[in-house]
Amino acid sequence: MKKLIVLAALALGLAACSTESTPTAQFDDERQSDVSCMKHQEQTPGEEYFDEGNWDTVVSLSLLRYYTSNGAKPYCDGKSATDADQGWRKLYVQMGAEKNNLR
Repeated sequence: MKKLIVLAALALGLAACSTESTPTAQFDDERQSDVSCMKHQEQTPGEEYFDEGNWDTVVSLSLLRYYTSNGAKPYCDGKSATDADQGWRKLYVQMGAEKNNLR
């Protein structure tokens, strides 16, 4: 029985090590709600987002839709864009969207 517990613990440890990966930043599109002001993004997009070969259709469309609809709105706290916000805004423009849609 003791050997079984040790083997099970070892297997779980190996599984955890093999599935561990670097977390990828997530864009918060505020559930595509109609908003009167924008909240700040909590995560900055990593360099992998700026490589066109890595663009994910769902993420790209979410980002484009959000900033096209809301990019000219102020941030809810009245402050300017954070570094994280600036990263996503830069990506929005790199994807071919109009910079004029951004405040």
